[in-house]
Amino acid sequence: MSARILIIEDEEPLTLLLRYNLEAEGYDVDTTARGDEAEIKLKESVPDLLVLDWMLPGMSGIELCRRLRARPETRQLPIIMLTARGEEEDRVRGLETGADDYVTKPFSPRELVARVGAVLRRVRPALAGEQLTYADIEMDTVGHKVRRSGEVIPLGPTEFRLLKHFLEHPGWVFSRERLLDAVWGHDSDIESRTVDVHIRRLRKAINRGERPDIIRTVRSAGYALDSGA
Repeated sequence: MSARILIIEDEEPLTLLLRYNLEAEGYDVDTTARGDEAEIKLKESVPDLLVLDWMLPGMSGIELCRRLRARPETRQLPIIMLTARGEEEDRVRGLETGADDYVTKPFSPRELVARVGAVLRRVRPALAGEQLTYADIEMDTVGHKVRRSGEVIPLGPTEFRLLKHFLEHPGWVFSRERLLDAVWGHDSDIESRTVDVHIRRLRKAINRGERPDIIRTVRSAGYALDSGA
């Protein structure tokens, strides 16, 4: 599964240029031109990284960044801030608000793509390679194998995708609806309660032998991969 990137930028030519270059690198890209519309979109689905312009109609990028950092669902969302502001004070303000990186316009698309890759490797290393690990669980995404404490754990295709999504977002709490969207796809007609069935199957497989349950159930919220569960 490629990293999902949301570009929030009101300069359409720049948006098209960035989208073209990021998609050429294999990223799944979505765009919006207004800060207030972006806030609504982010409440529905959280991407893997945000490319956020400072000056936006509807709501400024700095205010949107501040709000995202105040929400548990987006507190750890990687954010790269774009702006024409180049003064040190402005850069510091952007970083203090919660941005992970800061790119001053004008910039080359290659620079932005490189920074996206660097931020993902730093804050979401699972998206940069073929091996996913968390606690005593290891997943080979190419060989389609899962091990816990060195022992091979057989998983069905759906349980494998479900665990892969958790491993790519350790500690994140996902509702049934968000898991359906991420694991089964946007057009799935499967009921949300089906997620519970597959969570039980996944737990049974990876927790066998009286191993600690690594999947945490968060009441009225969903599920999370949590070694402290």
